[in-house]
Amino acid sequence: MKLPQKFLIIAISVTLLGISTPAKAEFSYAYPVSGCKTEFPWYHHDYPAADIKARMGCAFVAPIGGVVQDVSRKDLWSGKTNLGKDRGGLSVSIIGDDGVRYYGSHLSKVEVGIEPGVRVEIGQKLGEIGRTGSARGIPRPHLHFGISYQTEPGDWEIRRGAIKPWKFLAAWKKGENLSPVKAVTRAKKRAGK
Repeated sequence: MKLPQKFLIIAISVTLLGISTPAKAEFSYAYPVSGCKTEFPWYHHDYPAADIKARMGCAFVAPIGGVVQDVSRKDLWSGKTNLGKDRGGLSVSIIGDDGVRYYGSHLSKVEVGIEPGVRVEIGQKLGEIGRTGSARGIPRPHLHFGISYQTEPGDWEIRRGAIKPWKFLAAWKKGENLSPVKAVTRAKKRAGK
């Protein structure tokens, strides 16, 4: 079978120029607070995370599609014991379709149906911003937001944040799709995981 000359020229050009379809689809990201004015400082006290200040009850939404990993529906924090595992109060973490873990805590409410193993979509409401856990008594409610690599469920030390999330939050707030995958991969490698 003889192919038309025009087809052969196109095929050779595509091969020589290295034009191909992407091997991996790009992921879409959403800012994790919906429908409310927010602000966040570009620092966090002793580990990389963000405290996104917003009104009580504002929606905490999935920044990417994924599967729920951890859910805490009870505020077990006590100022007397100040246990790290309880500091987040009501919280939700998901493993995104990009393989990254996203964590939000100090919630006033976790949505009905949000349970470990449940599939969530980008922008889906996971809970509401509040002042639970170690944020109890703080005058302004906020969402503690952490980005980290996957570990076993319940691993609060990594879950709370392994990379600085600020540039990603700023991009997502503007509607840009800046991926944290490379930064999380580097953090995991540095940690020897």
